[in-house]
Amino acid sequence: MAPLSWRHQTLIQALLSRGPLKEDVFRSIFSKVVGKSSGSQRQQEQQKQQQFNDFLRKINAELSYVQLELRACRNQYDGNVYYGLVNNVSDDQSKLGTKYTVPQIAFYRGIVEAIMQDPEAGGCIFNTDALNIRLETQVYGASDSQSQGGAAQIPPAFRNFSMSQKEKTLDQLVKDQWLSSTPDGKIGIGVKSFLDLRSWFRTNEVPACEVCNEAAVKATLCQNEACNVRLHDYCVKKKFSGKKGERVCPGCGTQWHGSSVKSEAVEEENDDAVEEENDASHSTQPAEPSTKRRRRSHHEAKAEIAESGPSMKRRRRSNQEAKAEIAELESSLSSAVTHNTSRVTRTSARTAAN
Repeated sequence: MAPLSWRHQTLIQALLSRGPLKEDVFRSIFSKVVGKSSGSQRQQEQQKQQQFNDFLRKINAELSYVQLELRACRNQYDGNVYYGLVNNVSDDQSKLGTKYTVPQIAFYRGIVEAIMQDPEAGGCIFNTDALNIRLETQVYGASDSQSQGGAAQIPPAFRNFSMSQKEKTLDQLVKDQWLSSTPDGKIGIGVKSFLDLRSWFRTNEVPACEVCNEAAVKATLCQNEACNVRLHDYCVKKKFSGKKGERVCPGCGTQWHGSSVKSEAVEEENDDAVEEENDASHSTQPAEPSTKRRRRSHHEAKAEIAESGPSMKRRRRSNQEAKAEIAELESSLSSAVTHNTSRVTRTSARTAAN
């Protein structure tokens, strides 16, 4: 096999120096290195895809001699695809190449195990829970030794690993993309971990997604407690996007979460119509025809439901409820007018009598 050219080496160097790259960034580098292709736009896309696949195969063929692999993975939190280099060997020699100490690695391993043990497959734990992880549980046979009064077998470095050291290690793991941080103060799996721990997920029997067969770290569970089916959020969209009618679990047939998205979208459109009519009643300008207003598509409504989460559970007003409120308001106004009229009549009668 011919040696790698400078184009192959550029891609490898980009991953080594910058770490895992999003697919669009990695493909942009590839396009600049390879250059433009001839032919129509469709032919150019096909040629570029074929070149891309050939590049990856050739790079991996050469990297296999040093037990490395250029691999792609999907970030289960945002659905984006990333490319990165991983080490395929886990031995004592390979462990010498890390900058993390033994207690720091044990701390990282404890966080990953805690995330995997979440029965709801939320894919993250609170920052405080991560900091409170005890390193003693990462020592092989620590539970047995402690039950027999052999706590002295725990390394001093584990017992002396302070809270400030945990905080610094946690920040560094997030910075290095081994872990990830959410705005609400939770810790999840990082892109490097998704790339590097694929075999670890399988060895430790982490439940897999029913669609892509990858570890379902961040996934949605079937509502049937007796069913073990898990689906990634992006796999749910892929599986049910082209299907009509109700969405059901592929394992037990139970109705899947969010199967009434279409009806909710129609309900939201009705709400928008009520609001627009109310706004028009207070406006001095004539209202535009209702047929011209923009209606949200099914996908937009679905995206808003996924983003807003629990807040979508709020009570929605229907057209009937809005009409009932208007009728009640008109009845109250009518009663008030009648009451005021009767008062005026009585006052006029007393005045005439005097």
